[in-house]
Amino acid sequence: MTYHDPTRGPLTSGSLASKVGGRVIGRDDLPITGLETMERAGPHHLTFIRNQMFAELWPGCKGGSALISERLLTGGELAGHDAATRALVVVPDADLALNIALEFFAPQHRPFAVGIHPAATIDATASIGEGVSIGPHAVVGADCVIEDGVSIGPVCVVGRGVRIGAGTVLHPRVTIYDGCEIGRKCVLHSGVVIGADGFGYRPDPSGQGLIKVPQIGNTVIHDAVEIGANSCVDRAKFGSTIVGAGTKIDNLVQIAHNCRIGRCCVICGGSALAGSVELGDGVMVAGQAGIADQIKVGAGGQVGAQSGVFRDVSAGERVLGTPSYPAKDTLRLWGLTQRLPDVIRDFMTRERAGKTTKR
Repeated sequence: MTYHDPTRGPLTSGSLASKVGGRVIGRDDLPITGLETMERAGPHHLTFIRNQMFAELWPGCKGGSALISERLLTGGELAGHDAATRALVVVPDADLALNIALEFFAPQHRPFAVGIHPAATIDATASIGEGVSIGPHAVVGADCVIEDGVSIGPVCVVGRGVRIGAGTVLHPRVTIYDGCEIGRKCVLHSGVVIGADGFGYRPDPSGQGLIKVPQIGNTVIHDAVEIGANSCVDRAKFGSTIVGAGTKIDNLVQIAHNCRIGRCCVICGGSALAGSVELGDGVMVAGQAGIADQIKVGAGGQVGAQSGVFRDVSAGERVLGTPSYPAKDTLRLWGLTQRLPDVIRDFMTRERAGKTTKR
């Protein structure tokens, strides 16, 4: 990645160190024009050294500068580092410092042009704040409240009675169903659907087909939530489906009716939460995990990738596997499973030997 916004001025190994609160081992005048991986970095790229494996790759890397965590230095030095031609920017935590560097190189957000595009459709009863951007072919329904600085991209649909908080960004083709509420400074990426009907059906007493259960609640998204592309948060059967402030949801995530998600949770791509799941504050759900209906995951709990959760998870507990168990138990079970072929082979050998002896 070689993008650099020229409006932010030049960046060198020395100026980077001052921005991230680090110190330089080597040259402090090396230009940095972009960030790259160890394998692809060139002389003007910045890369990062987060663990011992990366530290061992540094001597053979062609990158000019690297962020490195202090703990990886031995006696204040890194083996194989040429201080005459390269630069190590030493920081307490290379991952955290990398976030600052990424911000420097990230293209500045340029919202859609302020104002309502002539091709947008805005109901006369909608309340539109100051500095709002509404793109072409977007639709804003009756009785909506769109607060100051909201950006609504092309082809978005905002249903009747929706409220969107100040500074929120809706990327193209977001759909928000009637009566839902979106907080301030949220980001909803393309294809997000908020407030579609919860998935509720009952068998028809006649035995012929299914009867749809009415879904009369709404969805409430609190402040500073980011939701990735093509993710869905369903409306409640009654009451509200709630996503707490600061929560981050990846692409292709399904959150069913009446879920209650706490503050600052992280839900990774391909995961699915069934109806009435509750996540406490700071819960982490890894990719492709599934959580069964009415399960509670306590604050700080962690659900491993591709896990199937069928029981409540205590606060701070880590679970893994399908069905999920405490992570240490699952890892032990997986280790034993890998030994099964050898155990079976040994058993069969002993059994054959026993039969031969009897004869």
